Order: sequence, then C-alpha cells, then structure tokens
Amino acid sequence: QVQLVESGGGLVQAGGSLRLSCAASGLTFSSYRMGWFRQAPGKEREFVAGITWSGGSYYYADSAKGRFTISRDNAKNTVFLQMNSLKAEDTAVYYCAAGANGRSVLSGSYNYWGQGTQVTVSS
Repeated sequence: QVQLVESGGGLVQAGGSLRLSCAASGLTFSSYRMGWFRQAPGKEREFVAGITWSGGSYYYADSAKGRFTISRDNAKNTVFLQMNSLKAEDTAVYYCAAGANGRSVLSGSYNYWGQGTQVTVSS
C-alpha cells in the first residue's frame, strides 16, 4: 500500500520560512517524479513544484520561483519543499504527489497523493 505522509506545515508570519517533508512508502520511490501542489479555500488545486526521479531536474510554478526549493533524498524516500519569504497568499493545504515518468505540472498525471499539511501565513 502506497503512503505519502506530509509534515512540517504550520502557522508562520509573512516573510518567514517553512520546510515541508513528504515521506513515501510502499513504492519504489526513486522511480517516481514527485510534486508539490496546494489548494487554498475556494480555489482549485494548483501545481507548486516538481522534481524528476533522479533529482536532476526541477521546475516551479511562477508563484514559487525564487522563493521555494524542492529537493529529494532517495535514500530516505523523502521529498522536501523549502519555502522562504512566505506571503499570505501562500496559505493553503499542501500536498505531495508521486507520478511515473518524465515531468508534469498536471495533477491528473500523478498517481499517488498524500493527505496534505496546512500552511497558514499571517500578514
């Protein structure tokens, strides 16, 4: 059974930082691309950042560029999202997801999802 478990969310002031983690089990982690998505109240889920299976390529939504960094540790079956210079508009539930092959920003191309972790940024 595949499990993705996010952690590291919380309440932070604008301008602060958080580091999200996503621990994976039940799959060959190093074979999957990983992504972070978020969903704010009343809005659709949106892509934030993605990383290929090897970690050699990563890509970001425009809203995340220059502030967020995605990384992975295949030895620990974990993917991270370092978020700096947080803004109130970053408030959302953040989800990690695993997908097979290549790279994609489309949620439908990801096969497995975590339950999400709440990030709240106070202004």
